[in-house]
Amino acid sequence: MPDQHANATSAVPASGLPDGARLDAAWARIRGRLREEVGEAEYRTWLRQLTLAGVEDEEAVIHVPTRFLRDWLRGQYGDRLRALWQAESVGVRRVDIRVASPADGARAAAAEAPAVVDGAELAEPLAATRPAGEIRAEAARPEARSADSRSDWAAPLDPRFTFDSFIVGKPNEFAHACARRVAEKPNSPGFNPLFLYGGVGLGKTHLMHAIAWAIREPQAGGPGRSVAYMSAEKFMYRFIAALRSQSTMEFKESLRSVDVLMIDDLQFLIGKDNTQEEFFHTFNALVDQGKQIVVSSDKPPSDLAGLEDRLRTRLGCGMVADIHATTYELRISILESKANTAQVDVPARVLEFLAHKITSNVRELEGALNRLIAHANLFGRPVTLESCQEVLHDILRAHDRRVTIEEIQKRVAEHYNIRLTDMSSARRARNVARPRQVAMYLSKQLTSRSLPEIGRRFGNRDHTTVMHAVSRVAELMQGDAGFAEDVELLRRMLET
Repeated sequence: MPDQHANATSAVPASGLPDGARLDAAWARIRGRLREEVGEAEYRTWLRQLTLAGVEDEEAVIHVPTRFLRDWLRGQYGDRLRALWQAESVGVRRVDIRVASPADGARAAAAEAPAVVDGAELAEPLAATRPAGEIRAEAARPEARSADSRSDWAAPLDPRFTFDSFIVGKPNEFAHACARRVAEKPNSPGFNPLFLYGGVGLGKTHLMHAIAWAIREPQAGGPGRSVAYMSAEKFMYRFIAALRSQSTMEFKESLRSVDVLMIDDLQFLIGKDNTQEEFFHTFNALVDQGKQIVVSSDKPPSDLAGLEDRLRTRLGCGMVADIHATTYELRISILESKANTAQVDVPARVLEFLAHKITSNVRELEGALNRLIAHANLFGRPVTLESCQEVLHDILRAHDRRVTIEEIQKRVAEHYNIRLTDMSSARRARNVARPRQVAMYLSKQLTSRSLPEIGRRFGNRDHTTVMHAVSRVAELMQGDAGFAEDVELLRRMLET
C-alpha cells in the first residue's frame, strides 16, 4: 500500500484525477463554501484546521490535529464534504478524515499558512482563488485592516437596551451613573473594572448593552472603540472549543485585542477552575494595556464563593455598583414609559395594580404589560382592571404563591438574629418562641399553605399551635405599635 501521506496532489494518477493545481483550487472552493454555509464563527472553531493530504484511489484524505476533532467532523460534516467533492467533478468519490502525525501537521501548517499582504491576514480560500492585485488592494483599505474576528466571539447587542430607554430610580441610580461614566470615559481611575450586581431582571444586562452601544459610537469622526460582550457561559464554551481545536492562541488574541471586554453573569464561572484561570489572565492583560472591563453578577465579588481569591480581589478593586430591588415608584415609572412607547392607553389604576402585584423583577413586569397590550390590540378591547385580572390570571396567581415558608423562616431568623434551625427546634425560650410565632403568622398571611402543612414545616407541630401563634401575633400587633411595625417591615421585605 502506498504511503498515505505522499504528496498526491502533484501527480496525475492513471485514474484520471486532476493535477495538483486543479485539486488545490477545488479544495479552496470547498473550504469557501463551507465557510459560507456554517458562518465564520463555526468555521474558525471546527473547520479551519482541515488540511488536504492528498487523493488515493478516488478518496480525498483530509487531516485534522486531534482524535476528538476527527470523530466530531466525521459525524457532523462527513457527508457534506463528500457531496462537495463530488460536485467539483474531480474524480473524488469518498472522503476520509484522519489524524495527522506531527510531521504531517508541520507540513500542512506551512502549506496552509494564511497569506499576509501589507500586514493583513487573508482567509485561505480567498488567497487561493482571487487575483493577487485584488487582494492587495483590499488589504490596503483601512476597513480591511480594522476588520477582525472579534465579532465571532461577541454576542449580539439588543437595540432596545440603551441609556435612553433605561428608567432611573433610587434602586439603580448609582449603577446607572457608574455605567454612564464608563461609557463616556473608559478606563477612568477607580472605574476599571466596573462590577454590576443585583437580582434577576433588575437591569444589569440592560446597562451592559447600553454601555456597549455608547462605546461603539464613532468618536470625533473616527471609528468607535471595539467591544466584546458575551455571557460567562459563552466565554467558557468558546474557551473549551479553542482547547479542543488547538486554537487557544487565536482565542487569547481575539479577546485581548479589544478595547472593552464585557462579561455577563460571571457567577457561571464558579467551579470552572480552568476557565477562571483563563479569564484571570485575560483580565490582567487587558487592564495592563489600559483597556476597560465590565462584569455583572448576581452577587458582589466578596460573596462569590467558588471564585479564586485572586480573581475576587481583582474584581473588587475597581467600582462595585449594586442594583436594588425595584420600588413601587420605579415600577410605576417603568410601566408608564412602556405604555407610552407602545402608544396604548393604559388606565392609571391598571398600572398601579400591576406595580403592586408584580414586584419580583422588571422583566416579569414588562412581560405582563406586553401581554396585556397584545390582548387589547388583537381583540380591539380597551385595557381595564377586569381584563387585566382575566388575561394575567396565571401570572398573578403564581405571584401570590411566590413567597415560600422556607424564605419566611430564613428572613425572620436573620431579622431576629437566631439560628434557622431554631424555627423547627423544641426550644421555648422567649427570644426563640416569639420569632417562630412571627414566622408562622407570616406563613399563614403570605402563602396558601394549610395550617397542618405550616405546622409540619415548623418541626412537625400541631395545627392548633399554628392557630395560637397567628392569633397571638395579631393580638400583639394591635397593642404594640413597635412590634406591629417590625412585622410589617418583614412582610414588605418578603413581598419585594
